[in-house]
Amino acid sequence: MENTTQQTPSFTSYQKFAIFILAITQFSVILDFMVMSPLGDILMKSMQIKPSHFGLVVSAYAFSAGISGLLTAGFADKFDRKKLLLFFYTGFILGTILCGVVTSYPLLVAARIITGLFGGVIGSISMAIVTDLFSMQQRGRVMGFIQMAFGASQIFGIPVGLYIATKWDWHAPFLGVAVMAIIIAVLIALKLKPLTEHLAIQKEKSAFQHLIHTITKREYRIGFAATAVLSVGGFMLMPFGSAFAINNLKITEEQLPFIFMIAGMSTLIIMPVIGKLSDKIDKFKIFAAASIWTIITVAVYTNLGETPFWLVAIINILMMMGVMSRMVPSTALVTSIPAKEDRGAFMSINSSLQQISGGIAAAFAGTIVVQKDSFSPLEHYNTLGFIIIGISLLSILLLSRVNKHLKKNPEQKSNSVLTVSEV
Repeated sequence: MENTTQQTPSFTSYQKFAIFILAITQFSVILDFMVMSPLGDILMKSMQIKPSHFGLVVSAYAFSAGISGLLTAGFADKFDRKKLLLFFYTGFILGTILCGVVTSYPLLVAARIITGLFGGVIGSISMAIVTDLFSMQQRGRVMGFIQMAFGASQIFGIPVGLYIATKWDWHAPFLGVAVMAIIIAVLIALKLKPLTEHLAIQKEKSAFQHLIHTITKREYRIGFAATAVLSVGGFMLMPFGSAFAINNLKITEEQLPFIFMIAGMSTLIIMPVIGKLSDKIDKFKIFAAASIWTIITVAVYTNLGETPFWLVAIINILMMMGVMSRMVPSTALVTSIPAKEDRGAFMSINSSLQQISGGIAAAFAGTIVVQKDSFSPLEHYNTLGFIIIGISLLSILLLSRVNKHLKKNPEQKSNSVLTVSEV
């Protein structure tokens, strides 16, 4: 019988710093994107826009991020990853400042496009850095800590953002994110070491040839397909989460920040636990179990009517447990596929597909969900739930193919990691 337990190497002090800096970088980028969901109800009312128009605001970021990832994929492995991270993070900061000063719907869409062009690539660069610095046996824990940024953004960022938006106006949260990101950028510039070892093994290919080479590898396409499908669910439900809670579940605007905060706190608890488990037992088994859990909770949540606050909070916790427990093992599996010299390109294309498929999902969801006026309940939100259930089943099938590929090619796992003795 196969032994599913593994030794889990400890982290060096520099690795711990790298986890911290990548986590807070992800926190700022995720917060900039996530804050759109709770601001959805405020924006639709203040700008007098329909759900389909708000879906476009969300998908504009996703589409531009996806296109940016594809454009950068060819040369993502040809530069120091630290310099690449700083360049795109600076552009992200400028885009976020624009979001904080625009005053019309068309300008807001334009500002989100600019933010997406830069912000959408940061996640893929971070994942490339993770796979450069950490072994496969460490990666589940690292993903768990870094993706705690999602939970942290819900606990601290979104409630504070909502409070600021209701006290001043919806521009203020974006300006707050920009100030925080400037401090993080200074830390990256001063403390993160250059990451250039991948440059020593680069083959002589143009950026375009490198992009085509990465796309055409069959085993890489398996990972790309899995990522694209996994992205659809969150982008369908999330943009209309606050409008559904307020207009259908009858949660008040004062209670809404606490819903996000409670759900976020649950993810901070569950993510490190799942990260440790995925380093010790089969990652795919955790993913499959979490997917089934997600299917059940999504089916319940999207069919709710007027519901007491405490019950909404509990169901949100249970749903977030499933969603987050899928994220850690799936990311650890997919990021183990590429060879070292292809890693930056793979991560960029992977991130692009994630964003583009998410953008399509958000725009598509906006055509399904209907709201008669700004204060009416959302209609057909449960239709999104049924679509997500089907997509979740498909994602289990696709991740099983990724898992089989990695088990057939165990040398790919070991070859895909740089030594950490120098750090």
